[in-house]
Amino acid sequence: MGDDQSALPYELSPREVKAKLDAGEAVTLLDVREPFEHTLTRIEGCELVPMNTVPARLQHIEGLAEEGLLVVYCHHGVRSLSVVSWLRAQGVANCISMSGGIEGWSLEVDRRVPRY
Repeated sequence: MGDDQSALPYELSPREVKAKLDAGEAVTLLDVREPFEHTLTRIEGCELVPMNTVPARLQHIEGLAEEGLLVVYCHHGVRSLSVVSWLRAQGVANCISMSGGIEGWSLEVDRRVPRY
């Protein structure tokens, strides 16, 4: 199992994330945007942990990653990739960034999710 995680890429496309969700895989969506952004639009079922609170919430995030793949997203995929890099450096291997962020999700997966 450890070999699979070490081979885990740093990013998945929104379509790849949706396929995992549709297949019933254990996936947790972690929104690292700011609360005002989360209020504007979100992916249903996500958990909000703003980027600046990630270090303080590390233990909670580790628990989420133990339950299944942790898919981190933000607006365009820059903050989430940074968070994933940091989490992996802390030993949280089972996490990945959604490339393109919620903007990509809206464009590729669900146009009902408002863009901003």
